Amino acid sequence: MDRLIYLAMSGAKATMQRQETLSNNLANASTTGFRAELAAFRAVPVEGSGASTRVYSLESTIGYDATPGQVAATGRNLDVAMRGSAWLAVQGRDGTEAYTRGGSLDVDSEGMLVTTSGLQVLGDGTVSVVDTQNHSSTVGRLKLVTPEAPLVRGSDGLFRGSDGDLAADTNARLQDGALEGSNVSTVETMVQMIAAARQFEAQMKLLETADGNDKAAAQLLSSS
Repeated sequence: MDRLIYLAMSGAKATMQRQETLSNNLANASTTGFRAELAAFRAVPVEGSGASTRVYSLESTIGYDATPGQVAATGRNLDVAMRGSAWLAVQGRDGTEAYTRGGSLDVDSEGMLVTTSGLQVLGDGTVSVVDTQNHSSTVGRLKLVTPEAPLVRGSDGLFRGSDGDLAADTNARLQDGALEGSNVSTVETMVQMIAAARQFEAQMKLLETADGNDKAAAQLLSSS
């Protein structure tokens, strides 16, 4: 009987965790440059003196969907959309180098190029300005990187290299006056959430069945 309880309980818990991942993706369906989180189930043995056949089923985030989002023209000079697999380098709140596909930029009160959330954009690619006389001049360089391996998403929503900072890619390009949208499919995510909700209900029914069977067995033993 305890096997059924363990299976139903761990299944319900993993389904709840899956709902959290899907809910986060759906909440960021309109976030510029957002990459949908991917998740998978894995079996984890229960530690202790009990039987080794007892395992929990856990939901784990295995990475992100690298599919580019749709690029839309904005006409705003400080909006940029990274092309291909390029990422924009910024300085995270913790002072480390991080990467983002969110290219909505601005200039702060000190004349520094920052993201809309206030993160400083790191330099390495060319940035030009045009004065009132239509003369162009280079004032800085945006650092663009092209990861060879998947990046790691941090708790701050930024991405970092698994082995440290990445070297600038001089061949990486961006499109100005445009932004890349989230790659989350709202319809697909909502369908997945409905499926997860139904799966959770099925796991809860299994728990009720296990409880009913346990009570019936106890009643038979007490009457015999």
